[in-house]
Amino acid sequence: MAEPSSSLQVTGPSQSDAQSFKSSEAEVWYLKEIIFGEGENRQRRRIITQNFNGPCSFIAICNILILRGDIEIEPYDRPTVSYEHLSQLVGEYLLTNCPDIDISAALSAMPTTTKGMDLNPLFTAPTAFRPAGESGELMLFERAGIKLVHGWLVDPHSREAEAVFRVQDYDTAVTLIADADHITHGKLLAGDSFDMDANQAGPSNAAGSSSQAGPSNAGTSSRGDIYYHSGSYSDEQQLKIGDAIVLQTFLESTKSQLTYHGLFELISLVAPGQLVALFRNSHLSVLYKPKPGVDTAEDDHSIYSLVTDYVFLNEPSVVWERFEDVDGGSSAFVDFDFKNSQPLGGDFAGQTAEGALRQWELETGQFAAVDPADRALAQQLQAEEDAAAQQAAEQRQLQAVLRRDREEADKKRKADQEAKKAKKAKDKCIIM
Repeated sequence: MAEPSSSLQVTGPSQSDAQSFKSSEAEVWYLKEIIFGEGENRQRRRIITQNFNGPCSFIAICNILILRGDIEIEPYDRPTVSYEHLSQLVGEYLLTNCPDIDISAALSAMPTTTKGMDLNPLFTAPTAFRPAGESGELMLFERAGIKLVHGWLVDPHSREAEAVFRVQDYDTAVTLIADADHITHGKLLAGDSFDMDANQAGPSNAAGSSSQAGPSNAGTSSRGDIYYHSGSYSDEQQLKIGDAIVLQTFLESTKSQLTYHGLFELISLVAPGQLVALFRNSHLSVLYKPKPGVDTAEDDHSIYSLVTDYVFLNEPSVVWERFEDVDGGSSAFVDFDFKNSQPLGGDFAGQTAEGALRQWELETGQFAAVDPADRALAQQLQAEEDAAAQQAAEQRQLQAVLRRDREEADKKRKADQEAKKAKKAKDKCIIM
């Protein structure tokens, strides 16, 4: 990957610059050598590192295949690899291992995995997904023999579990919230007060940690800014609104798309010596559980995430990150032997790749030569990706509202047609 000229003066990246950058830089990745395996089966592998434009799901898929020995990037000492080369290797692997199965859907899904993945996780099981569209993303994992997991799970013993179990998945939860907001004329999401009986806010009213402050016939939602008063909604509407409040609170409190219940489930689910793909925030990462007593201590049942940040390309002792909390604040880097690593810049656990680089520069006084224009462009690309993810979520909610409006319009039209037919039949009656 060629370094940009330091003489190039750019006041701000344009859209065309961003597109050019994406095509030339974002889909070419550096390779890093690590040691993987147990005992005599340990081998040197060259994994793909991620540059600064966010985690790439396709890289996670390829790294699992590389660590399993299913694909090999040649020649071994090449410094970089392109998407085109990797997609050819993955395609050949699928064709070889699925000779009698139609894999066209899986192959067509590969390009989408470089930008993110649009899957619909169920909050009830770590391996349960529903495809959010017509893509073959789930088929890609099935054909490649990669277990896809997530940790966005509700604790079945929690107060919000009843409402979450009724909807089960993310898309249905968003649709229900949109429906409830429509019932309250936009007051639910706006946080305004609206009429509703607190005692009839659905069995999950307590799940939202509702306060009992205020009049005896009023209550406060878990958001603390919505008040209910009786008499305006049917029992069915009250249940829907109550569930929507609980679901909205659940989604807002689990924005990391990982809960501690989900983390414990993953630790139990992943078998020793197994590599899996973790779906989180529309992207993938590689999880691995070493074999206790072989790779780690007998009582160590931890799971680890493969470190693929480009900033650690020249840090041979940084291979895995212990996956032990929902926000990364208590995590620690380890080497290929799952012993605490000693990176040149100190312990950067819990930081982003860019944050780790900045701390290393401050501690050592050695500042990486990064063109301000490149940094600005990278930040713009990351902002674009974040905005696209937000837009996709908003689009789902809008589609849910539009779908509901169409259904209501259809019901009204059918009712009008039936009324007209009844009126015509009545007009034709002759009273003798």
